[in-house]
Parts: sequence; C-alpha cells; structure tokens
Amino acid sequence: MDKLHKQIRAEEENVEIALGNLKQTIEREEKTVIELAAIGTFLHNIYNGVENILKQIIVANGGELPMSGTWHKDLLNLSVSMGIISEELSDELYRYLTFRHFFVHAYGFMIEETQLEDLVNDIPEIWSQFLSETENYLKE
Repeated sequence: MDKLHKQIRAEEENVEIALGNLKQTIEREEKTVIELAAIGTFLHNIYNGVENILKQIIVANGGELPMSGTWHKDLLNLSVSMGIISEELSDELYRYLTFRHFFVHAYGFMIEETQLEDLVNDIPEIWSQFLSETENYLKE
C-alpha cells in the first residue's frame, strides 16, 4: 500500500497546485476569455486528479476499471458501490464530470463566467470532502 499512498499523494499535490492557480485566477478583476479558459482548465485538472485517485484506489483493491463509453460515470458509480466515496459526494462530482465533458468538447471562448461560478465556489469543500472520504476508506 505504500506505493498507492505515494501515487495518491502525488495526485493530491497536483490538485493542490491547480486549486492554487484557480484561486489566483478567480481573484482577477476582469475575466477575459483567457481567464475563463484558465478557470475551465484548472477545474478540468482538478476533476482529472479526482478520477486518477479513484482509479488508483480501485486497482489497488483488486477492482477492474470500467471500459465502456460511459466509463467516467461508471467510475463514480463503482467508487460508490465499493464504498470509496458516498453517493452524495458522487452527485457533487458528477457536476464536474458534466463540466469536464463540455470543456473537452467545446471551444474555450464558449465558457461563460456564470457557468463557472458554482463550480468554482463549491470545489474547495468538495475537494475537502473527497480527501476525507478517500482517506477514511484507505484506513479501513
């Protein structure tokens, strides 16, 4: 498990950097298309970190990663069924998965500040809850 903890810690550090960059970007007065695209990038990075951690935990515990066309959603469902995260947290993370899908398939100039506000405001608490739930799972 030591290798798993190192991998997870590396992901957590990357997410913390993305959170710091996000904080700096949202503090800017004017949000041009460049700042909005940057905010989208950091939210995307954070969600990718969450998925990477979930994948590492699942594999380390003998689970098989979903391979379907809906594997991102399936990953959240599997994480709930394995008891890694709560259904409540999964529902919150699904908002970021939905944004991730939009972000990957849209153009940066299509991002609107109002679309980002709730995601940006909620991510610190969701990240904290994610850390708490995954740490509790790994202690068992």
